[in-house]
Amino acid sequence: MFERPGHGERAILVQIGFGGRASAEELEELERLAVSAGATVVARLTATRAAPDPRYFIGSGKAEELAALIRETGADLVLFNHALSPSQERNLEKALSCRVLDRTGLILDIFAQRARSFEGKLQVELAQLRHLSTRLVRGWTHLERQKGGIGLRGPGETQLETDRRLLANRIRMLTRRLEKVDKQREQGRRTRAKAEVPTIALVGYTNAGKSTLFNRLTEAEVYAADKLFATLDPTLRGLQLGPGLELVLADTVGFVRDLPHELVAAFRSTLKETRDAALLLHVVDSADPLRDERVEHVNRVLAEIGAEDLPQLLVYNKIDEAGEIPGLTRDEDGRVRSVRVSARTGAGINLLIETLRDYFGEGRVSGTVHLDASEGGMRAKLYGAEMVRRETGDEAGGWDIELEAPKVALERFCRDTGLSRSRIRSRPCEGSGASLQSRTVA
Repeated sequence: MFERPGHGERAILVQIGFGGRASAEELEELERLAVSAGATVVARLTATRAAPDPRYFIGSGKAEELAALIRETGADLVLFNHALSPSQERNLEKALSCRVLDRTGLILDIFAQRARSFEGKLQVELAQLRHLSTRLVRGWTHLERQKGGIGLRGPGETQLETDRRLLANRIRMLTRRLEKVDKQREQGRRTRAKAEVPTIALVGYTNAGKSTLFNRLTEAEVYAADKLFATLDPTLRGLQLGPGLELVLADTVGFVRDLPHELVAAFRSTLKETRDAALLLHVVDSADPLRDERVEHVNRVLAEIGAEDLPQLLVYNKIDEAGEIPGLTRDEDGRVRSVRVSARTGAGINLLIETLRDYFGEGRVSGTVHLDASEGGMRAKLYGAEMVRRETGDEAGGWDIELEAPKVALERFCRDTGLSRSRIRSRPCEGSGASLQSRTVA
């Protein structure tokens, strides 16, 4: 038996095409995942099979070829772009005398490196333990001979059962902690719902530019880099799109093809920000040749968390890399279905802002209301809501106040303050700028 190393940095990538040639794009994504995890790719192995081999996944012949490649390159890690069963991982490690990791394990490792917040670390650890619980026997194969028969039951069986019990206890403890964190998040969501502050959630394939767009819209300093899963921890910012129109923008974890079910389950409380959003900004990398497939992958994950029916606005990002120009696409009813922007350069951001204003404000309304001298309190409330454009006084000490605000904001103001909507004489809106204000949201 070989001594399994705790980690590996020189990696060989394995991609199998079932029923056809192995996809070059999928192999490229695996390489990017490997680099994101800190590995150095020293070789690649591709093959075509009709179906996975039950014992080695790649078949005994390819396993021998892979073993020779390991000896030639000095690799200490083999990364499969597929999900391996526990027995397949164990058999491959025996045959190759090398650490073997499947796609799920690789993504979990990246998440473990990226998590920074207390909640994120709990979620990743929970996902890792759930994944490990199905593969626990793999690490104790050196005690296989110490089982069976009188006097031969002992260390292997006892240690395995002990580890299973410790894992189960740790999983229960992490689940309870995450339930507490989820209750805190739920309280914040209820507060926002009570204040009628809608949430916009940024979703999309990993590295599509969500965090860069988030920073552009909110002037936040969320970490953004050209690598997969650069940021994990969700970030919320209040976004003031105009007088009286406040939203909450949520930056969520990026999705990926075959996102491990353990991660979806562990991050369910975080992804609840997505499920409860009033609108999803689905960010797409315009320069990605597989962008349509990426959209489908994201939609499948959204369906898994119960967010498939939420309204979406497609935001085609990185148009500067794709050689496209800013613009809008509308459906047959005139509604905006997609926006082309560059979060890095700022091109098209004004179009996105105006689209959001129209969506949530149902258009802006403008008008004039007359207040008597006795209504100074109402005048102060109008100024406090930032709806006043200008005012003129009259001889009786009253005011003629010109207002402009999103329709929903004005209607909410009238409902909350008792100002009769019929008192406001409508007039055409003046053009509004695209300035934004943001604040941190708990």
